[in-house]
Amino acid sequence: MNEVRPKGGRMPAEWDTHDRTWMAWPANGYTLGETAREAREARTAWAAVANAIVPFEPVTMVVPKADVEIALEFLDERVNILTAKLDDAWMRDIGPTFVRTAGKTVSAVNWVFNGWGSQDWASWSSDNLIASKVAAATGVDVIASPLVNEGGGIHVNGAGTILLTETVQLDPGRNPDWTKKDVENELRRTLGVQRFVWLPRGLTRDYDEFGTRGHVDIVACFSDENTVLFHAQGNAEHPDFWISNEVRRILRELAKTWQKRDASGEPVGPPLRVIGIPAPEVLRDDDGWVDYSYINHYVCNGAVIMCSFDDANDETAARILRRAYPGRQIVPVDARAIFARGGGIHCITQQQPSA
Repeated sequence: MNEVRPKGGRMPAEWDTHDRTWMAWPANGYTLGETAREAREARTAWAAVANAIVPFEPVTMVVPKADVEIALEFLDERVNILTAKLDDAWMRDIGPTFVRTAGKTVSAVNWVFNGWGSQDWASWSSDNLIASKVAAATGVDVIASPLVNEGGGIHVNGAGTILLTETVQLDPGRNPDWTKKDVENELRRTLGVQRFVWLPRGLTRDYDEFGTRGHVDIVACFSDENTVLFHAQGNAEHPDFWISNEVRRILRELAKTWQKRDASGEPVGPPLRVIGIPAPEVLRDDDGWVDYSYINHYVCNGAVIMCSFDDANDETAARILRRAYPGRQIVPVDARAIFARGGGIHCITQQQPSA
């Protein structure tokens, strides 16, 4: 943990200006499914997200060569294609995390990816190469990191604060010999963050067979430097009820120390706003407790691509997001087919910030 490595930059907030969005096409394994119906459902869902983003900013979809013609049937003609082998389709996790470096250039942090903690159903020999291929296609420098990490496991406010969970970065299947201090030092080096907000875990469904073991991007996120949104499960029957309450408690404790103090002890700067977005009313699907979450939205240039679930709370979530991201269009996309495969809209997208 003491080896000297090149320093990274600072990870911009997601609402900062993008050059493009990166995605990966569902072409293999459980994400694509075992039947023609399941395959069409997956392709339709991934394409719906890409097609919702491309009116606002360029989108590049990574697609295996054998699937290019199929992908073109579903994708808006404005979506660019980059061919590469894939094991799976979760670009937030397999792609690079972009940072701004000295001279206002952009570099790509290449985490170690090992199938969400070497899970027995996962394969990642191709996916572990995607970050470097995306960086090469983009023409940016690569900052190599020894940390096993995924983009869905972190969320920043662009001003030095990061959200993360103990069950991801400290997962024995990911980083068995790392301490919190080790993780913080590496994230400080690569992402330029200084304040670390550790949440104990993720949502219940995320610990099922195809889960990530606690990604933060379905639990809480920043919507500006001083506003944090969290998943508020208000139904006490759902096992995420206590998780939501614990996240609320941690964030409210954070709010007490958010503002710096001047020489006279008066708070300086804006306070931290903590806002809950009510979970969808639906509690279960055919596989058990759902982890449907409006937190897992994606912010692109001029818009927020919102997860919708044909649920009574969709409009409530849209109103909250409209206030949280003033001046941006709220674009709902049905995310149920994505969540059925283990993630959401944020999980299948990765922003490339402008230099």
